[in-house]
Amino acid sequence: MAYRVFAMQQPSQRPRWWWWLFVAALAAFFITMPLHLELFVILEMSRFFGLAMLALSMGFLWGFGGVLSFGQTAFFGLGGYGYTVLALNTGATTGSVFFAIAFGMAGAAVLGYFMIYGRISEIYLSVTTLVFTLILEKGVRATSGDQYVIGTVRLNGQNGIPTVPQLKVPWNPSVELDINGFFYVGATLLVLVYLGLRLLLTTQFGRVIVGLRENERRTELLGYDTRRYKLGAFVLAGGVAGLGGAFYAMSIPLAHPEMFSLGRAADVIMWVLVGGKSTLIGPIAGVFAIEHFKGWLGTQGVGQVTLVLGAVLIVFVLVFQQGLLPTVGMLPEVWRDRRQVWRRILALPRTVAAVDWGVDELALLLVRRLARLIPGSASRSGRGRT
Repeated sequence: MAYRVFAMQQPSQRPRWWWWLFVAALAAFFITMPLHLELFVILEMSRFFGLAMLALSMGFLWGFGGVLSFGQTAFFGLGGYGYTVLALNTGATTGSVFFAIAFGMAGAAVLGYFMIYGRISEIYLSVTTLVFTLILEKGVRATSGDQYVIGTVRLNGQNGIPTVPQLKVPWNPSVELDINGFFYVGATLLVLVYLGLRLLLTTQFGRVIVGLRENERRTELLGYDTRRYKLGAFVLAGGVAGLGGAFYAMSIPLAHPEMFSLGRAADVIMWVLVGGKSTLIGPIAGVFAIEHFKGWLGTQGVGQVTLVLGAVLIVFVLVFQQGLLPTVGMLPEVWRDRRQVWRRILALPRTVAAVDWGVDELALLLVRRLARLIPGSASRSGRGRT
């Protein structure tokens, strides 16, 4: 079942029984984790949940919409700061979470409207989102003076806003969630976001989004307003990133300018590339793998962690272009075809001509099946799966 989940089916197809079984197993795994993990690991996992939502927003927008946005960290930071400021001023944490989502969507709507309806090219769109992120980072870092106050909350510039309010029980605001409760909420939100995005891809909206990635001009000629659909995907991804930012700020707990930083934007790209941008589960796996790997390198006394991570990214870009999970999903199929070809070769007469013909057939079939794993391949058979 695992390789089916990793290789995945076409996004327009409704999930099959084994996908629902995988989601149930994933939920059961999260439920049982606090029962046998140490407190420190639970806290780290809670932090990963917010980052995974950020990666999901990028995976959906880039992997299925074909829009490479460096501005997901901008909406991530807006969500974190929006939740923190509103929760500290009002004391209402549940409503502040919804405000964080709305704040991220509003920022994405304003920025996306001018970019998408202005019909700027893809490269300029990526550059514009990057500049937008850097402007927000520099702007937040410059708010260290006493005059930068929203309500009763000082922004504190470089130092950020400490003591981010923890989630409270919605029906009993006087009770804060404990560590295990916070973990369960994060796991539930992550699974629900994953489910929602996956099911969204089976709708007309999702199919049009995938069509935009494949050929925007052809989709427009079919009668769809491509700008409206692209803006909708951009706004939706901004809301998911805002939710991740709010949950991340609670898990630290600190809302700080690093949430907007260029380094964080590069991390998002790495998570998606390593996990696989043609899937939705890939970015989640990329977050847990890369962040755990970072922590492990720190415990081993490796001074140049960034250098090591850069080398890992180069390897994945050159060798595993589809990402780790899609590659794992394709291996059983490749192995099965390889065995079938060798059976044909062994059944041939033992003549030089026959053996030469068998080797040529082997090379042809293997090239066809391995095309998705070969760097620079023009094959697109591994794209668009979830």
